[in-house]
Amino acid sequence: MSLSKSAYLIREGFRSIRTHGFMSFASVTIITACLIIMGSITLLSLNIDALIADLEQQNEVVAFVDESIVDEASAEALKTDIMNVPNVWGADFVSRDAAMTSFMSKYDDRLMEGIDSTVFRHRFVIHLTDISQMADTKAELEAIPGIAKVNAQIEYADRFVRIRNIVSVVSLILTVILTFVSFFIMSNTIKLTTFGRREEIAIMKMVGATNSFIRTPFVIEGLILGLLGGLLGFLAVWGIYTVLNSSLLDTLTGSFVSLIPFNRVMFPMLAAYVGVGVLIGVFGGVNAIRNYLKV
Repeated sequence: MSLSKSAYLIREGFRSIRTHGFMSFASVTIITACLIIMGSITLLSLNIDALIADLEQQNEVVAFVDESIVDEASAEALKTDIMNVPNVWGADFVSRDAAMTSFMSKYDDRLMEGIDSTVFRHRFVIHLTDISQMADTKAELEAIPGIAKVNAQIEYADRFVRIRNIVSVVSLILTVILTFVSFFIMSNTIKLTTFGRREEIAIMKMVGATNSFIRTPFVIEGLILGLLGGLLGFLAVWGIYTVLNSSLLDTLTGSFVSLIPFNRVMFPMLAAYVGVGVLIGVFGGVNAIRNYLKV
């Protein structure tokens, strides 16, 4: 395709946008709104995943050493077997004396009168990689010779995993629905612009214009509208997220819950927004003119 012909097709794409200014504005607005919702859902899902990952790092499983192992060195030697268990990324040994000191710091010293450290057991505070495998890990830890009992909050771990799975599924479903809605609206918007030019398209077909030559301006129109909608949607989500993050930091909740920094996901989200916007626009343009090319 020659340079002059390419320039003509691009001008036609921009001309169509100007000619149908209101419909173009409606298309960009709809794409932007859908992408804002999609981005919000995605960021919510990412923050929940980050929160659960943080809880996984902090989650502790306590493995008590058998009472028959009194010697501290022998008890601590069990760490090697514990670290060999899949899904275990860390294990901190707590001796009887350390367990007693920790207990005394939480309760009234009078409760400890006449009690020495032999009442307590040596133990390991174990950190897991994936809390969804807590039940299996607990069983494997209890199978280690020298480990008498393992305390694990399996019920709470299952709840966190269930929440994460639900959010991921809902996020995926809503993303697919909103993408389809955006495509449908974009396609119908461009169809309205092609309806007024159906006779022009028919004449071009009769004089020998190729389908690609006729289709290209509409594809360019959809691409521009989709790109603009994607960029505006990204900027809107960026602004909303920044304001929300700042507001959260100013509240009491901010000391317990923090949002992931936007700059961590900025470039992937920008690429996704631009990509989705362009794809919706291009496929919308191709779909809109398909029937008129059958003349």
